[in-house]
Amino acid sequence: MLKEASDGQLTALYNPVAASVQVQVEPVGRWFEAFLKRRSRNVSASFQELEEEEELSEEEEDEELQLEEYPMLKTLDPKDWKNQDHYAVLGLAHVRYKATQKQIKAAHKAMVLKHHPDKRKAAGEQIVEGDNDYFTCITKAMEMLSDPVKRRAFDSVDPTFDNMVPSKAEGKENFFVVFAPVFERNSRWSVKKHISSLGSMDASFEEVDNFYSFWYNFDSWREFSYLDEEEKEKAECRDERRWIEKQNRASRAPRKKEEMNRIRTLVDTAYNCDPRIKKFKEEEKARKESEKKAKAEAKKREQEEKERARQAEEEAARMRREKEEEAARQVAQQAKKEKEAQKKAIKKERQKLRTTCKTHSYFTDNEADGVRMMEEVEKLCDRLELTSLQTLNEALASGNKEQSKAALENQVQEVNDQMQKEKEAEMQAQQTARGAEHTSAGGGGGANNRGWNEEDLQLLIKAVNLFPAGTNARWEVIANYMNQHSSSGVKRTAKDVINKAKTLQKLDPHQKDEINRKAFEKFKKEHSVVPQTVDNAVPSERFDAVGAESNSSPWTTEEQKLLEQALKTYPVNTAERWEKISDAVPGRSKKDCMKRYKELVEMIKAKKAAQEQVTAKNKK
Repeated sequence: MLKEASDGQLTALYNPVAASVQVQVEPVGRWFEAFLKRRSRNVSASFQELEEEEELSEEEEDEELQLEEYPMLKTLDPKDWKNQDHYAVLGLAHVRYKATQKQIKAAHKAMVLKHHPDKRKAAGEQIVEGDNDYFTCITKAMEMLSDPVKRRAFDSVDPTFDNMVPSKAEGKENFFVVFAPVFERNSRWSVKKHISSLGSMDASFEEVDNFYSFWYNFDSWREFSYLDEEEKEKAECRDERRWIEKQNRASRAPRKKEEMNRIRTLVDTAYNCDPRIKKFKEEEKARKESEKKAKAEAKKREQEEKERARQAEEEAARMRREKEEEAARQVAQQAKKEKEAQKKAIKKERQKLRTTCKTHSYFTDNEADGVRMMEEVEKLCDRLELTSLQTLNEALASGNKEQSKAALENQVQEVNDQMQKEKEAEMQAQQTARGAEHTSAGGGGGANNRGWNEEDLQLLIKAVNLFPAGTNARWEVIANYMNQHSSSGVKRTAKDVINKAKTLQKLDPHQKDEINRKAFEKFKKEHSVVPQTVDNAVPSERFDAVGAESNSSPWTTEEQKLLEQALKTYPVNTAERWEKISDAVPGRSKKDCMKRYKELVEMIKAKKAAQEQVTAKNKK
């Protein structure tokens, strides 16, 4: 007991009391097993008592074990022990691989007591001396079955095991009755002990899938060392033992492979005959079809919704467009009415101005001045707007003759001054354009300092028409073409050609027409210097050169199209080709067609040469 604290002593806390911790454990072991057995029997007993009870029950089982006498036991040849049924020798043919070690020992004990040579000799039986007695087979059976390794080797080649695999015809008739015992029989070879059964028709997809997954990945412990022809224990040295092991492994491999093929054939046959697999496939197919149908319906609804939305948008756009068109039509009608009203008002004011001036004899007494004033009045009618005409008419109507004359002359003077300013501005703009042209032509050095003559301008226009927009490296090709065909000796660059082409675009139409006209006159003159005769004509022209009249007018676009179509229609090997071509082009003779064809060929050759030269330059 603790002593009572004296006066003045204090209580001190050295370590706090730890809180209780709840730990979850899983009961295992033989003591837990004993507890379960006691609880199931509703008795209280110690583990020792239970072990004694278990040993007693095993002894009772051994006592109850019934041995089956092997009728051929006495006829066995001890030298051929490898071909004997060890379970049958010990009287365990009905138990076989399920026999326990205690049962094997009990069976061996019973067989020894009954068939030992000393027992039989004492009973007056004639005994064969040495190892030739059949009792040696009993000893060999005990040796094989008491060793786990040797027993597994013998069980692997158990002669009573049925290796048969049902056929598809048998499996389709009654699948579960045929295949269930086969899988049960072959499950003894599995390394894993927990094996699911084949099940029934009501099994779920997961159960069936797990079953076939297990058998497709079946791990078998079955091996065929019992059938080895050589025993390594009989080897005299290590090298011989290694050689025997190598030979044995080589002989076991095909048997193991054959066994795995047998298992795989069994599983494949069962899978193909299993009605549940067919049912699952049909359900999966139906599910996919329903999903596909639902997807198609959803897509159809989506398309219908899109189509309705598109139609609604088109309808809204149509109504909006109609409203806009109606509004624009109303605005146009209103503008047209206002314009017509304005035209009527202007016409009325002009008529009023002419009538007033005519009434007052155009405010002059001289006939010559009257004609001039009449012209001035018409000029006022053409130039003045409505408000100006109304103001002028009011002034003429409100004042006397002198005031009206002064107002009219002032208005005429203003209009003349305005026309003079417009004319001066136009002339100034033309001078500015010409100055820009000369500046672009004279700016820089080399070719630009020497300017552009008429021949170069005509050649530039021809090249621009020959190489239209879209031509690869168009302006380099045009510059190269001009450098090849220009007689001025001036080398033009792509930049020079572009600047000059822009300048020509700014010219007024009259100057463009003048340049084109001079170019055509030069072309006509060059082609008429040497008239076509029989002597200088090409061989194909000599037959028709005499008496043929040439049409010197330029080719129109329609004639050019007809010529190109005729050239395609009548190839080179066509008889009387040029006569047929000239007949296809109205207004053109055979000579005109041949001449135009030569011009086109020369033009295409020049075009190709210019393009090839530019391409080669770009590659460099």
